[in-house]
Amino acid sequence: MSQDFFYGTGKRKTSVSRTRLYKGTGTITVNGRELGDYFPRATLQMIIRQPLKLTKTLEKFNIACRVTGGGLSGQAQAVRHGISRALLEFDPEMRGVLKRAGFLTRDSRVKERKKYGQRAARARFQYSKR
Repeated sequence: MSQDFFYGTGKRKTSVSRTRLYKGTGTITVNGRELGDYFPRATLQMIIRQPLKLTKTLEKFNIACRVTGGGLSGQAQAVRHGISRALLEFDPEMRGVLKRAGFLTRDSRVKERKKYGQRAARARFQYSKR
């Protein structure tokens, strides 16, 4: 089966990224906008480019992402996870490099729910002995 793109789904907290890698020149679009326009902070842009730099495929692919849910940081990490999975679909030999860097592991940490009888997830109401 031949296809013109490689697909990967990435998740982080409540963010979900559907990522497609096309053969191209290295442009990255997120929700139809340029990378620098959607993620203005340089650290978030660096997070997204990490798997591409690690596998030396920065200028090989055009990347199109649709990302929903969460905040900017969670979305950036979800996009990184999606790119890593799509790169794995492109070349299974990259698995060792991506796995060592920790890009294939889904970060399962999520916000803990608030409990009744308490002020927050773990913080209690102030206790007065007298």
